[in-house]
Amino acid sequence: MTAPAFRTAPRYEIRARHTASTVTVYQAYTPAIGLPAARDGRFPAAWKRDRMTWIKPSFLWMMYRCGWAEKAGQETVLAIEITRDGFEWALRHACLSSYVRGLHPDRDTWRRQLKRAPTRVQWDPERDLHLRPLTRRSLQLGLSGEAVGRYADEWTVAVSDVTPLAREIHDLVSRGELDAAAGLLPQEHPYPVGDEPLAALHL
Repeated sequence: MTAPAFRTAPRYEIRARHTASTVTVYQAYTPAIGLPAARDGRFPAAWKRDRMTWIKPSFLWMMYRCGWAEKAGQETVLAIEITRDGFEWALRHACLSSYVRGLHPDRDTWRRQLKRAPTRVQWDPERDLHLRPLTRRSLQLGLSGEAVGRYADEWTVAVSDVTPLAREIHDLVSRGELDAAAGLLPQEHPYPVGDEPLAALHL
């Protein structure tokens, strides 16, 4: 009898909470930005459209970045549901944020691509409940220019304040109740990127 084959998780894989039409990403802001965004379901006028904004499908990577909502300027954690069409547009138009030999013909070509691209992809170590790095990489997606407007005006479906959830999970981790903490984590699954030519992004 042949032993069952087990799938080894790839090092580069988009994992996210997603439905048939949306993908959930995370950002952290000051309460002056985050609270109105969650209340109104859209970013307030004080949100800057002329700068790059980074969205993250991984809840635990967001916790690492914002220090469980305790870092200055990142005290409000938002879960933002965006359309899958928008998310995939961002992936199709992205360039890797750093040069990789073998993926790019040369550094000058990569620099030109990066300058033109409205979105960029960065892969960082995924985190465990103690925010320690794992071997698997987590996607960060940087939006600039046209992509920022699309994100705010076209792609965003709903905005929720998940700061209380972040604090509850952190409290459980601090008390060593890891099973209970893991049970509260948003359920993230491999995202089906389809047959788009995304090899240049490690996919």
